[in-house]
Amino acid sequence: MITLTDSASVKVKELLTQEGDESLALRVAVRPGGCSGFSYEMFFDSEVAEDDLASSFGEGVRVIVDPSSAQLLQGATLDYKDGLQQAGFAIDNPNASRSCGCGQSFS
Repeated sequence: MITLTDSASVKVKELLTQEGDESLALRVAVRPGGCSGFSYEMFFDSEVAEDDLASSFGEGVRVIVDPSSAQLLQGATLDYKDGLQQAGFAIDNPNASRSCGCGQSFS
């Protein structure tokens, strides 16, 4: 399943705190679509299915992934950068054989 870097964990925690709902977790999913075949989807979710995989990172950051997405995210890392050249979340996925220029889709 996907792991979070320390910087990603801190940023997700900050965003969760702003939401003000302790039942929320970060859901990371892979969906068909995008210019390379699959695209990443991330959002806060309070609903956890029985077959979802869950992990905890940092201070109370829960990440949930559905089983089919988990197969495509095995060994992947979610990072957060806040700099002049790059800002935002990025997924480094060793399962992706190719990705598009926008970085949001892969195959």
